Amino acid sequence: MKMFLKLWKKYSFTLLIGFVLLGLFDLRFAVVAIICMIAPVVVAIFKGRFWCGNLCPRGNFYDNVVSKFSNKKNPPKFFKSYYFRAVVLIIMMTMFTLGVKENWGNLYGIGMVFYRIIVVTTIIGIVLSLFYNHRTWCHFCPMGTLASIVGKFRKSKNVLQVAPTCVLCKLCEKKCPIGLVPYDYKGDILSHPDCIQCGKCVAACPKKAIGYDKITLK
Repeated sequence: MKMFLKLWKKYSFTLLIGFVLLGLFDLRFAVVAIICMIAPVVVAIFKGRFWCGNLCPRGNFYDNVVSKFSNKKNPPKFFKSYYFRAVVLIIMMTMFTLGVKENWGNLYGIGMVFYRIIVVTTIIGIVLSLFYNHRTWCHFCPMGTLASIVGKFRKSKNVLQVAPTCVLCKLCEKKCPIGLVPYDYKGDILSHPDCIQCGKCVAACPKKAIGYDKITLK
């Protein structure tokens, strides 16, 4: 399973590229994008924003391709504000719903709605990466926002754990693409609903004080 996940995180961005190219020939194909709209919320019920940091083809596109030329600068804090994210969510879902309603019964038209929203938002993410880091879009992605909200209410919080052996070197904070502060959870579970569980902080920790279920807490 770990090997599959590793390969998926490395190569699944090709699905996004394939989606864009195939959509140019047949817009009906674009309807498969509904998977990427439903899956983040469903996965969040069990594992928080795990989809965003591991399974999302666009997220992996940002990690494997866009990160190579992104600015590496932390995005403005208001991008993570639930007020701003709520506005983005409402606007985008309204446009999406009206688009589907207007084209109901026309699979090509509905496909165009899906295709347009995926392509436009991906371009927005690429442009933002030129000013900030490669995961800037993920701060206020509508589906990521919904996943974050669902994650707040799930019962199981056993995601990442930060051991008491953490020395507060702050390397984990520098590596987190979402701008979280893992060392603030020293001796506890990193239960922040926006943690996408990408593992960057785990790899960066020189003391191996951050991990999944294997860390001895206080």
